[in-house]
Amino acid sequence: MIPRYSRPDMVAIWSPETKFRIWFEIEAHACDAMADLGVIPRENAQAVWKAKDVEFDVARIDEIEAVTKHDVIAFLTHLSEIVGADAARFVHQGMTSSDVLDTTFNVQLVRAADILIADMKELLAALKRRAYEHKETVRIGRSHGIHAEPTTMGLTFARFYAEMERNLNRLEKARFEVATGAISGAVGTFANIDPRIEEHVCAQMGLEPEPISTQVIPRDRHAAFFAALGVVASSIENIAIEIRHMQRTEVLEAEEFFSAGQKGSSAMPHKRNPVLTENLTGLARLVRMAVVPAMENVALWHERDISHSSVERNIGPDTTVTLDFALARLTQVIDKLVIYPENMLANLHKFRGLVMSQRVLLALTQAGVSREDAYTLVQRNAMKVWEEGKDFKTELLADADVTAALSPAEIEEKFDMAYHTKHVDTIFKRVFKD
Repeated sequence: MIPRYSRPDMVAIWSPETKFRIWFEIEAHACDAMADLGVIPRENAQAVWKAKDVEFDVARIDEIEAVTKHDVIAFLTHLSEIVGADAARFVHQGMTSSDVLDTTFNVQLVRAADILIADMKELLAALKRRAYEHKETVRIGRSHGIHAEPTTMGLTFARFYAEMERNLNRLEKARFEVATGAISGAVGTFANIDPRIEEHVCAQMGLEPEPISTQVIPRDRHAAFFAALGVVASSIENIAIEIRHMQRTEVLEAEEFFSAGQKGSSAMPHKRNPVLTENLTGLARLVRMAVVPAMENVALWHERDISHSSVERNIGPDTTVTLDFALARLTQVIDKLVIYPENMLANLHKFRGLVMSQRVLLALTQAGVSREDAYTLVQRNAMKVWEEGKDFKTELLADADVTAALSPAEIEEKFDMAYHTKHVDTIFKRVFKD
């Protein structure tokens, strides 16, 4: 990803220097295990560790690869230059390139998942804080973009919290899904390498041995990983869309923090645009873009081909770097989101009580009016509000058919706002388990 949408800790996971360091650790740990089993001399295994504190020369590895046309061989050649040909002669014994590449890729994905999990926990903390802050801040709920019934801003934050808590669980499962390694040799039969070497290397790298690999780790694991990232991205967009709608001039129930000196438009000085959440909508598309290619990587020829490789070299860093940035940006937006309770109330009352129509409908049915007739009575008065700007409660009180079933006091009671917030505490206990 470009630096504009990147954060250094996640970028570092995918740097060539980090990759080659992981390659080295896998090879060195494999040598230790081979020495323990008496497959290679102990002194050779110990000599490989001379490169432990060496900074691998990326330019030199690239230079060798330009000749060999093989990245792992290029690295092994460079390692031999560092530790000496005799010490390096047992490195990679019985192994195949995918043992190094696949195990490294999963180490990188696990480390990336750890950052994403930490990001998600920070976002959850911000959502919870804002939910309790606006637990009783009444606003109008909307369906199809149209006024429906009252809710609270706290419930809006709470439902986003619940969604992101599910996503935290998905990220944790995604991490578990890819936390495997394979040191099983050509076509995965362990013909030239003892399975105990795989067990040792995986233990040292924080992975579990893949129960059965071919020449590669099965790609259904990676498909599940990137699918989980795609769901997280969609949830980010879900929140971003809500904020963008709330910031519309005609609504203005909330808006992104606008800092001193910030400019909204090069042409119109009055503009305060929801640029951060619009950006998040775009970044979510980039993360989801990886999901289908990751699923298409599952089907490989026989024990392996490399049709997955070029895809993963792109989507591994791009999706994790992008999602890391997006989660951090969303946390910042939530933390600083400016809420306008007065505008929320003004919007709620814009159509003069119309949003209480269901309460009146139910009251009429409970008073003995058929549902069909009750619906007709309520709707005909509601249409006067829409079309003539009338007041809903006033119209109901003037409708003889309505007052024949409900007293003025009963009609009045149906416009009590507290009726719609009486179960907020119950919902909060369900969501936050406090």
